[in-house]
Amino acid sequence: MPTAKELLAEAEHHAEILTQIRHELHQIPEFGLELPKTQARILQSIDGLGEISLGKNLNSIGLVIRGAKPGPTVLLRADMDALSVREETGLDFASTNGFMHACGHDLHMTAGIGAAHLLATHKDKLSGNVLIWFQPGEEGHHGADVMIEEGFLELSGDRPIAAYGLHVFTSLPIGAVTTKPGPMMASAGDMHVTFHGSGGHGSMPWLSKDPITPMVEAMTALQNMLNKRFDQFDPVILNVGWIRAGDVATTNVIADSASFGATVRTFSEKNTKLLHELAPKLIHSIAEGFGLSAEVSFGRATKVLVNDAQAVERVRKIATELVGPGYQDMPNPIAGGEDFASIVAEVPGAFVFVGACPPDIDHTKAPTNHSAKAMFDDSVLPLCSAILASLAFDHLG
Repeated sequence: MPTAKELLAEAEHHAEILTQIRHELHQIPEFGLELPKTQARILQSIDGLGEISLGKNLNSIGLVIRGAKPGPTVLLRADMDALSVREETGLDFASTNGFMHACGHDLHMTAGIGAAHLLATHKDKLSGNVLIWFQPGEEGHHGADVMIEEGFLELSGDRPIAAYGLHVFTSLPIGAVTTKPGPMMASAGDMHVTFHGSGGHGSMPWLSKDPITPMVEAMTALQNMLNKRFDQFDPVILNVGWIRAGDVATTNVIADSASFGATVRTFSEKNTKLLHELAPKLIHSIAEGFGLSAEVSFGRATKVLVNDAQAVERVRKIATELVGPGYQDMPNPIAGGEDFASIVAEVPGAFVFVGACPPDIDHTKAPTNHSAKAMFDDSVLPLCSAILASLAFDHLG
């Protein structure tokens, strides 16, 4: 069985072609679940490596690489979709279509392709199968759930025994690797609230039912509720992202309605359920106190991403072999959401963060993931490819 260092050396030998693939993918970013150009480019690079299945309701790809000997299946996942961000990096391979791989998914896809080639080259040493997912719709479109619903966990004939994915970050120094057991990323969802009143003249508010004042009171009360009703060692984040009410052309008209939207992040299913119970009660009580009515709705949320302790131990062993002290245990979870959570809810596994900040930029000051100016360094592509391939070999070698 090839060692992790041998796989890294092999991947580094192909660094130039990995960089070329990443640049091509970066120039054709697509949004959501329909990614036909991206799918076609990936298929071009994995042709002949194994059994390929395509999604029905999204442009997903499932690649099964079968080992020479029987054994279980390990799942590796790479997400494919871009963001609705107009790129401002100034790179000579920057996208020009109004979308951008501002979260590094172009590197994830390339790492998945690189891992596929490493595994296919050494499949005679595999005792089992590797299932590689190229997944659309990670950025809020629940692509992982769609692939699960379409049966992609069973493509090899057996449900995987372990699942791994990775994510590059500009906020980590190049080549740094980190993860943690247990909750690693939050459940990410949203809440929409509308207060219904009755409009009128701004000089006589007692003859109308102003929806703005109770809405503002509700936004403040929600923050107090988080402090008083939730365990502060199991945090909940509720941050208002937009407010809509009235008309900017005039100030003497009381609006009929007022609305706001908030992002909601939790680190346990218990708190997700509790928030969905308590927030509407609080909002409705405030509305009723002002003689108004309110509507409260929650969008579909990702699950809390919970890493399996044994899978994390494998990551720690392999990453330490590859980057030495460049691997550090992650001290705390982050409030970002990730639909890889749906995969590890079905299959024990681990998500891994890899630093990809260009070496000439201070990672503590670099434009972060999702910024129109975010830049990721190509030199991490062999490392990412080797990490994924090594994790599969560690189970199946």
